[in-house]
Amino acid sequence: MKRRQFLTVGTAALAAPALPSVITTASAAPPANSLPRRADIIAVVRRVADQWIATHSNSGDNGWARATFFSGLMAAHKLTGEVRYLNYARAWAERHNYGIPGGVTTRHADNHNCIQTYLDLYDLEGGANKLTASVDTLSRMVNSTKIDDWWWCDALHMAMPPFARIGRLRADPAYWTKVYQLYNHTKRTRKLWISSNGLWYRDDRFLPTGILSPNGKPVVWSRGDGWVAAAHVKTLKALPGEQANVAEYKTGLTQLVGSLRSIQRTDGFWNVNLADPQHLPGPETSGTAFFAYSAAYAVRAGLLPSVTYLPMAARAWNGMVQTAVHPDGFLGFVQKVGDRPESSQPVNYESTADFGVGAFLLAGAELAQLTN
Repeated sequence: MKRRQFLTVGTAALAAPALPSVITTASAAPPANSLPRRADIIAVVRRVADQWIATHSNSGDNGWARATFFSGLMAAHKLTGEVRYLNYARAWAERHNYGIPGGVTTRHADNHNCIQTYLDLYDLEGGANKLTASVDTLSRMVNSTKIDDWWWCDALHMAMPPFARIGRLRADPAYWTKVYQLYNHTKRTRKLWISSNGLWYRDDRFLPTGILSPNGKPVVWSRGDGWVAAAHVKTLKALPGEQANVAEYKTGLTQLVGSLRSIQRTDGFWNVNLADPQHLPGPETSGTAFFAYSAAYAVRAGLLPSVTYLPMAARAWNGMVQTAVHPDGFLGFVQKVGDRPESSQPVNYESTADFGVGAFLLAGAELAQLTN
């Protein structure tokens, strides 16, 4: 079947210095404000997961991008009970001997993302050998005084959840102390957090005195904020409610998700630059999927009101299914690897990437829990 072409036009001006107004679009019909049936969500999750697996007999490396896919695939396995997903993930982890890219001495957050799937497999099947390298590499950081490793916002998603989960598994709060120190350095010392709206700059090149959009507006990269939102979700899922930093993580998540509602496009997506709707406007799936995932969790956890934020998440899901999911399950409109709106352009119906598929599977698995 020939894949159709899809064109959009964004037309809106900034309503505030950092955040634009709601985006208008030339798409056929706005997506529905309510979620489809659970069975329908599961069917789409299966279609997208199956298409990826069928076209990737080589499961790939264990770097951050493919590891994000496997995080989503394990969520899809938990949702569906599909053994093929579990087998594919296990074979991938075993192929890499449950190892860490760069070896256990690495401090780079990207190299720690694979630990999330290793932990998922351990939770299901046990086997201490699955976590030998993971505990080794994180404990080296816990036992050091260095806290300035996470200079870019993506790092929060890659590494915060492993610290939180291994700390709980080992009943060792030192992991939670260290992860907060790393997080707080990125947030406040590097000043990537925008305190007025809870969004984040990708790194310090994009601070107000740095890189701006062609229109002179701030550059607040959608997927970068998607990484941050998902980091908060996964960390909150791992930590006990009484842990000292949980309140701040909850506030960080709700402030970020709260700021997204007024800048969602009418087709359900968010633009690649959250602060400038005229900067490469159009649908983009990876950031949108992470935002749907995060909004769904915030509603399910009682952090944000369902009446307000479930429709936002539903529009995002329905928009992605309506616009980005091909009949065969191929997921389009994913901005490929990059660090800003200009990266890997153009983003279109044929654009995909493993981490975008992972984000979509995470969103579907989380949203399905809000349906019957």
